[in-house]
Amino acid sequence: MASDVETVTATADSPPRQRMAAHLAAIGRGPGRSRPLTEAEAEDAFGIILSGEADPMQVGAFLLLERYRGETAAELAGMIRAGRAVVTAAPATRPALDWPSYAAGKTRGAPWFLLSALLVARAGHPVLIHGINVRVTEGIETEDAVRALGLPVGETPAEAARTLDATRFAYLPLRAVSRTLTELMELRPVLGLRSPVNSAARLLNPFEAKASFVGVFHPAYQDLHRDTARLLQQGDLCVVKGAGGEAERTPLKALSLQRLVAGEALDETVPPILGEGRGERLERRDLEHFRAVWTGAAEDPAAEATVTGTAAVALAVIAGDSGEAAHARHLDRAAALWRERNG
Repeated sequence: MASDVETVTATADSPPRQRMAAHLAAIGRGPGRSRPLTEAEAEDAFGIILSGEADPMQVGAFLLLERYRGETAAELAGMIRAGRAVVTAAPATRPALDWPSYAAGKTRGAPWFLLSALLVARAGHPVLIHGINVRVTEGIETEDAVRALGLPVGETPAEAARTLDATRFAYLPLRAVSRTLTELMELRPVLGLRSPVNSAARLLNPFEAKASFVGVFHPAYQDLHRDTARLLQQGDLCVVKGAGGEAERTPLKALSLQRLVAGEALDETVPPILGEGRGERLERRDLEHFRAVWTGAAEDPAAEATVTGTAAVALAVIAGDSGEAAHARHLDRAAALWRERNG
């Protein structure tokens, strides 16, 4: 009786769809026969997808197989290398911090971390925020908040680069980086669940920032993102479980930080800022309130603590600092920046 497993082979010179079929065969043969892709294979597979050379059925199969099996750090690293190849411009000023924003669903409120990023930029550290918010049915999308503050949205990487060079802060929507990446992210409601693209986009670091501040929704992804960043030779990184998967800390409870400091792994915990760390959810607010807190027209102690606490972590990541004393020092600096924001 013939085997029901067809052997699919390809070489570097094979047509893209044949190479893609070989990659799918490797990860999809079933228990005991499948294997994860190498970093080079994952880069090739995702590059074929991003170039539009894969069959649509191959795209769906790749995303769901990787989601079902669980992407490895090597596979993510390969996908990210392919993604970085589509970025067409970089700023003259290399960002001090890359800050991805990819919250999805209805689990977040206002993007207070955006105000944190502005404080960090005003402290002299260029910050790039990039991302997309898929299916945010409650809360505020990051791009809407950027516009509400009167800040520009880079419609091309070159435009965002000019803004970053001029003001030390820029927001780059994912659609400006790659329409295909955006379309893949928007497949979430079609596929019924997230795909490895959600993870790869977070570590895209399109302008090659010196450090990255990454938020994830599930704690299990913290180590995966850190391991992937090490394969990509990222020296400084912080991964946190934040609201809706954003790099944002709640002031109401302790926060675990999975970090790379000069390429070395470091785990640490920063204490709560408010209360006794019971972990209550912050109250959801609208865009008008968000803007009013920034301008000083409204007071919101919990939101302000979120902003300054998040900024303090970001400042520590940029500086490569760790330890209780360093975090306390950066929190004081962030509080001072907050008080001076409208001066």
